[in-house]
Amino acid sequence: MGWPGYIRINSVHQGDQDGVNGVYHINAVDCVTQFQLVAICEKTSVASRLPVILQLLDGCPFVILGFHADNGSEYINYQVAGLLETSRVEFTTSRPRHFNDTALAESKNGAVMRKHLDSAQIPPHAPGLVNDFCANHLNPYVNLHCPCFFPETITDAKGKERKCDRCEEMKTPYEKLKSLPMPVSISKPASPLSN
Repeated sequence: MGWPGYIRINSVHQGDQDGVNGVYHINAVDCVTQFQLVAICEKTSVASRLPVILQLLDGCPFVILGFHADNGSEYINYQVAGLLETSRVEFTTSRPRHFNDTALAESKNGAVMRKHLDSAQIPPHAPGLVNDFCANHLNPYVNLHCPCFFPETITDAKGKERKCDRCEEMKTPYEKLKSLPMPVSISKPASPLSN
């Protein structure tokens, strides 16, 4: 899986306050480039979550080939499966008791979402405003200006593999995407990042 397009998706509840439910962040991160898109939905219902998932899939600058979620019912349902099937996207879920299956998305929850959107409650009437902020400011900032480590696997003389983060391999998700020899079949021509 050396091509971009295999995303990990995760939901984060923003919190309740005074008996009022907070909104939910949906965080989608590509495995290869660490390209990240964040969106907000008001409820956990499929009716409010499905348009947000579609917005995230359409916002990626490459064709989505794989969609990996945890075992939550917000993603394991007929509506999401039907949406992914019409786009011919492979749908996988985490293995039971393997919390590191969505570790990349989980790590971005704290490093990006909690850092920039805080952990205080966002009122349920404000997801449109926060979505505009994410689409117009947060997502471009994270993908164009925030460098990430891309670990290199090193095998020692005994055959043991270990991950090594080298400063030379530190790039923004956009720089990593542009450095890959992508086939034309998985890049979206209408994407602002395809230039």
